[in-house]
Amino acid sequence: MATVATEQVAARRRFCLVLVKPSHYDENGYVIQWMRSPIPSNSLASLFGLAKDCAERRILGPDVDIDIHALDETNTRIRPERLAAMIEEAGAGMVMLAGVQSNQFPRALDLAGRLRARGIKVGIGGFHVSGVTAMLGGADADLDRAKAMGLSLFAGEAEGRLDQVLLDAAADNLRPLYNYMDDLPGIEGTPIPLMAVERVQRTAGGTTSFDAGRGCPYQCSFCTIINVQGRKSRRRSADDIEKIVRVNYAQGLRAFFITDDNFARNKDWETILDRIVHLRQVEKFNISFVIQVDTLCYKLAHFIEKCALAGVKRVFIGLENINPDNLAGAKKKQNKITEYRDMLLAWKNAGVITYAGYILGFPNDTYDSIMHDIDVIKRELPVDLLEFFYLTPLPGSEDHLKLHRAGAALDPDLNKYDLNHICTPHPKMSREEWDRAYRHAWQRYYTLPHIETVLRRVAATNANASNALFLITWFMGSINIEHIHPLESGFLRLRFRRDRRPGFAIEPVWSFYPKYAAEIASKLVRWTALYFKLRRIYLGIKTDPNRYSYIDTAMTAVAADEAETHELFNSDAARAYVAQNKRVKQMQEGQGHNHNHNHNHNHNHNHNHDHDRGYDLGGDHALVPGHAADVAHAAAPVRAAE
Repeated sequence: MATVATEQVAARRRFCLVLVKPSHYDENGYVIQWMRSPIPSNSLASLFGLAKDCAERRILGPDVDIDIHALDETNTRIRPERLAAMIEEAGAGMVMLAGVQSNQFPRALDLAGRLRARGIKVGIGGFHVSGVTAMLGGADADLDRAKAMGLSLFAGEAEGRLDQVLLDAAADNLRPLYNYMDDLPGIEGTPIPLMAVERVQRTAGGTTSFDAGRGCPYQCSFCTIINVQGRKSRRRSADDIEKIVRVNYAQGLRAFFITDDNFARNKDWETILDRIVHLRQVEKFNISFVIQVDTLCYKLAHFIEKCALAGVKRVFIGLENINPDNLAGAKKKQNKITEYRDMLLAWKNAGVITYAGYILGFPNDTYDSIMHDIDVIKRELPVDLLEFFYLTPLPGSEDHLKLHRAGAALDPDLNKYDLNHICTPHPKMSREEWDRAYRHAWQRYYTLPHIETVLRRVAATNANASNALFLITWFMGSINIEHIHPLESGFLRLRFRRDRRPGFAIEPVWSFYPKYAAEIASKLVRWTALYFKLRRIYLGIKTDPNRYSYIDTAMTAVAADEAETHELFNSDAARAYVAQNKRVKQMQEGQGHNHNHNHNHNHNHNHNHDHDRGYDLGGDHALVPGHAADVAHAAAPVRAAE
């Protein structure tokens, strides 16, 4: 009997599947990497969940075990030679580069080149492959380079398709292109996004992620989601979401980031939130959430109230701009500046901390107009954290398509398409002016007096002021100390001497290590000093007996005469917008259709769109050799060490 069992074990085969979410390069050619990275990758989580399901169903045969390793390069050093050795030892396998955004594509190709040199099969998918396939028919110099290297490209989402990719890889018959852009799958009842606890521990706050829905019906010109995930909203069921929470909670995970670009658009938002409220209140699950929504979600009856009950602690809102002409020009007509104060006060009163994305570089913007608008926001809108981005023509967006067809000057280096670099000229600002506006926007908003104002607003509503302190410290330190966008920043920057972009010289040992050690020490001192400087402000507020009675212009209730009293409405574009709104409202009231108008407005919120998040928290929802959304981790890490 023992001999038979031994022979059966010996007869088993292995297929080694390595899932890698690439990072990208900094200004000096080093990979952006941290001991604790900021944002989990839902593409990686989703793909790992699908791969795990394939392994459990033994799609490669009853005698073939699929070993899955999921690695996020933002917190794990990737050594291609070690990945190749793992696959060679198994006797079969492949590497899938997952959720690759445009700015990560150069790094992905550099990793792939070293793997292909060892004869390893490599697939690559994500927003860049999917976006370029959807909008340009795949016409792209970097995709051509990938094809010439023998990579297998995947455009679309992997649900229901990963089986075929793995079967083809096992048969040594991978296709050059898997194109499913015209056939986006339903996601209800599909394998859930999953992250192993040891991988989650490499993200700040131990946050895991999942997508409750995909797709958007709106037409924002700077957005890639509408062209990658389609304009039809697809969603997971409340049962799916409960399963995701329970499975993760069982392995000790408590914090979740829902990566949908607009959770309020999910038709099942109320059922999902009710299910989560039950878990928290009846079963006593100690769980919290970060979500993304549009500016009109507050009009959904009980939406914000139930979000608070479900443990939503922070919400990201695509404010984008306060100039109606800019919003209209970008086809973001669902953002209405007349609704901004109502919306932000509703979240404020629920004790939820708000992030807002703000885009700099719309055609009407100038340096002076940007500085003026930031001052107005500080004074009149009760937003907590504001984060700035360049208007960037991301491949896969309508903006990029138009510029491409017009033969406009576009930066050829995809590494810069991270929304934190200028990639094309601006009609009114020189490159220097635009860059200065971006840098000064951060400095203009995050002044010590305004930080005190933000913390007082948070404390006045009994929200988590200590968490707001941490987030503000993170944002300020990322920009001023790490010189990197907060959404790409993390805890303790890792830098490896040999992991440098081709074209940059490898620094000698005697120069690299002392400089790196001194940089770490200097940054830790500056981070500590910043935190304690801001903490003094926080403690002053915390001990103030009148902290709950704080009031300012932004915190006052919305009044009927705001168009006359608030500078938010004091530009020509804003006045014209308000006047048009009044005319429409008067006409509707005169026709007795006001009730229907409000009903339709609320109905439409279920389909509203936040915006592309090549930058926004969790926004890389496009697939890889197979999937959609961005995050996660799985089995054994391939560790660093030079």
